[in-house]
Amino acid sequence: MDIFDNKILCNKCGKEMKKVLVTKNRFNLRAVKCEKCNETIYHPADLKEYEEFIRLKQKEFNVKMRMVGNSYAVSIPREMVDFMKEQEKMINNFVKMCFEEKGKISLKFNLPEKKTRVLGFKEAKVIKNGKPIFLARKVYDSANPKLNKTELYKNDEE
Repeated sequence: MDIFDNKILCNKCGKEMKKVLVTKNRFNLRAVKCEKCNETIYHPADLKEYEEFIRLKQKEFNVKMRMVGNSYAVSIPREMVDFMKEQEKMINNFVKMCFEEKGKISLKFNLPEKKTRVLGFKEAKVIKNGKPIFLARKVYDSANPKLNKTELYKNDEE
């Protein structure tokens, strides 16, 4: 059982918090947010994974470039590979490589088809006279289709 499967009340105002997906640096973080005071609590497992990514992103690795046959090879630090494996992004034998700009090469690791996960979150508001009257939310998770839902809220304060 996951802690976010339960109702969570806001520490500040006592209202029930709503489940949301927050995207940071292409990471989808599960969270709960209070609609009244905007207090946000991130899922601890997602937050830990995101913080590890930030730590690795800020770290600079010096690696050697070696001649192998008629090509050059660059080793990828184990720390980076271990992080990718923890996220179930298993590396296969093919990597897409391209120039991003002068002096910068980009590597993109292919993901196996069966382990690919698509998460999506969309939100739309209808505003009348400067006040929101409708709010629509759609959540999509290809790994957990039972969590897919569309919610529609109406502001009854008018």
